[in-house]
Amino acid sequence: MALSGPMFYKGYYHFFYQYNPDAAVWGNITWGHSVSTDLIHWHHLELALVPDQWYDVEGVWSGSATILPDGKPVILYTGSSNESLQSQNKAVPEDLSDPLLRKWVKVSQNPMLVPPPGIGHTDFRDPTTAWLESDGLWRIAIGAKEGTTGLALVYKTSDFLNWTLQRSFLHQIAGTGMWECVDFYPVSLTGTNGLDTSKVQGNQLVKHVLKASLDSNKHDYYTIGTYSTDLKTFVADDPTRDVGLGLRYDYGKFYASKTFYDPAQERRILWGWANESDSQLDDIKKGWASVQTIPRTLVLDHHTGSNLLQWPISELDSLRGDKVVKQDILLDGGAMLKVDGASGAQLDIEVTFKYPDVQTLDVPLEQKECVCSQGGAAQRGVFGPFGLLVLAADDLVEQTAVYFYLTLRPNGKWMTTVCSDQSRSSLAKGIDRTVYGTSINIAPTENFLSLRLIVDHSIVETFVQQGIACITSRVYPTLAVERDAHVLLFNNGSESIAMHTLEIWQMSNA
Repeated sequence: MALSGPMFYKGYYHFFYQYNPDAAVWGNITWGHSVSTDLIHWHHLELALVPDQWYDVEGVWSGSATILPDGKPVILYTGSSNESLQSQNKAVPEDLSDPLLRKWVKVSQNPMLVPPPGIGHTDFRDPTTAWLESDGLWRIAIGAKEGTTGLALVYKTSDFLNWTLQRSFLHQIAGTGMWECVDFYPVSLTGTNGLDTSKVQGNQLVKHVLKASLDSNKHDYYTIGTYSTDLKTFVADDPTRDVGLGLRYDYGKFYASKTFYDPAQERRILWGWANESDSQLDDIKKGWASVQTIPRTLVLDHHTGSNLLQWPISELDSLRGDKVVKQDILLDGGAMLKVDGASGAQLDIEVTFKYPDVQTLDVPLEQKECVCSQGGAAQRGVFGPFGLLVLAADDLVEQTAVYFYLTLRPNGKWMTTVCSDQSRSSLAKGIDRTVYGTSINIAPTENFLSLRLIVDHSIVETFVQQGIACITSRVYPTLAVERDAHVLLFNNGSESIAMHTLEIWQMSNA
């Protein structure tokens, strides 16, 4: 299944079709109809491309836009025929004077690319934004697989009509299956500005990020490494954390993401797709399904050099309204404290805790390493679970917990885990109640643990330690809605936890 992705031009967003293989119907992805997108509400435009040709009658799927040197945009997208042949196709604006570029025309030369020998007819999709190299040729990467090996093909062109397949793959990893929605872009080793892939030269201090959405488990994995402009291939810095083996953009409901370069503010922005956690029947009843996450900026973590930092775009701060601040609260073991004045279903929350002094224990206690899904926030440990309850009903029968949990490893070192527990988020039936999470590395110089939560009705996006990890949850409270949705601090561990600062903003609709 190929999932629709954003096509960007000067900040405007168009919608594309997505095929639902279970319902066997076509549906317009209506980003903006969901209450959980009220924070960033874009005007709904006409459909930019629809399946109306033999090569895309079964779907206008993911693609990307590229701005050419003359300022004109071009779209490359995947189409699927009646015979499920996946092909790459081109569209151009019908009217360049239209600032919203509402109408697009498919060129007569389509389809421009079909699966090459060795690649199955249904294993060839989702072209990246093109990048221009010093030889004057443009290149794109396309997701594919050979057997169970996931890979990215590279094609080159001088005119966006005639394409040549590169002999070597950009990258491949055995056992990872089909790579969807491949993305490839540079990050700076020296600064925090984003980089235009086409303007990166060989002598610049950069690393490259390669990301793929794995069709097998519906997660987005990325790795950081080096792109050889001579060989036109990518090599990961750490083979143990290569694509599909290690780092993920997000450890919750997040898939089919796409980045783009914003030249106005010199930043790279990430959009992700958060699908539903309720039933397909619920989706049909409400008439929409799935949302885009809050746009995030991406930069290299210069402290580690081995991961990215993600953070909500700065424009989100302009929606902040009334603010509640709490400072220096000691949470004893078993404590739970309601935060007065912080009720609501649209909140921006930042909280920091002092990192517990694990050396104060006379005898290190043996614990099993925390697995978020084993008991969720209801677990009882020494240091945690501790954190926040959001979208919590008066009697706590509905609550979404986001928390830290420290556990002692067999090697005598403490592991820090962060989790988002949606197991008790709703009394509704048929809800996915998975508890999401991941372990994080805390630098020796870090004496704090921090969370930022963007709460918006049915979605909770969590940013950990200034963006070193992210978790997106979809929740559907029936009681904890609007002013009946509360925020609480809690500590379910036996040892006290010191909360340093808590800031909660009411958020306006955009």
